[in-house]
Amino acid sequence: MKQLIILLFTTLLLISCKEDKTIIPKPAKQLKVVHKAITSPTIDGKATEAIWESSKWYPIDQKWLGDTYSEDDFKGQYKLAWDANALYALVEIHDDLLTTINKEPLKLWWDNDCVEVFIDEDNSGGEHQYNHNAFAYHVGLDGNVVDIAPGDIPTLYNNHVQSKRITTGTTSIWELKINIYDDSFVDGKQNNPVTLKTDKNIGFAIAYCDNDKSKTRENFIGSEAIEGKDKNRGWIDASVFGTLILKE
Repeated sequence: MKQLIILLFTTLLLISCKEDKTIIPKPAKQLKVVHKAITSPTIDGKATEAIWESSKWYPIDQKWLGDTYSEDDFKGQYKLAWDANALYALVEIHDDLLTTINKEPLKLWWDNDCVEVFIDEDNSGGEHQYNHNAFAYHVGLDGNVVDIAPGDIPTLYNNHVQSKRITTGTTSIWELKINIYDDSFVDGKQNNPVTLKTDKNIGFAIAYCDNDKSKTRENFIGSEAIEGKDKNRGWIDASVFGTLILKE
């Protein structure tokens, strides 16, 4: 009887939400607090702003694809900040060999070394493979930013993510400014990024595609723990993203 009552309540809740078009955000899992920058970071790869000194490092250490790798091959971590205009990321990558297999930015871009940033503006989760319920931005070594538009169309979104990379030896510092767009985004139209505010939740993950000498990427290492055998689900399902909460 108890199970029947729970099932009935859940069914009524879903029907009610469908009728009033309420969006139920996914749970705030793997929650990370992101602090507001008093002075907006300059995207120069130098990370000299005070917000980077005070922000916490988070690891990029979850193997989503590929064989076991050593820290000599790859090690990564990142910091985050925000202001009203954008989300900012500082990414430190130790990679023994930087590789661009495909020179054309819209051809097999995931097989090149790149940072990938996953954004779900309203933290609603759900499918986003060929729509803008969420974004999966591949930021290449050349600065090009690629995601898949509706209709399975590889598309450049260079005005969504501004980046600067400085590499010294095997260490690369990436500084990113990420404009946040909601699911009303329409390719080819005038779109404005949302204004960020305190206590806003954003679905988020970050990862690195690592390829040393192969025709295809050798490893895909992410920031979030993903349950199940298939961990390469971020480009399809925003429910596997973690959650950011914006604070002063």
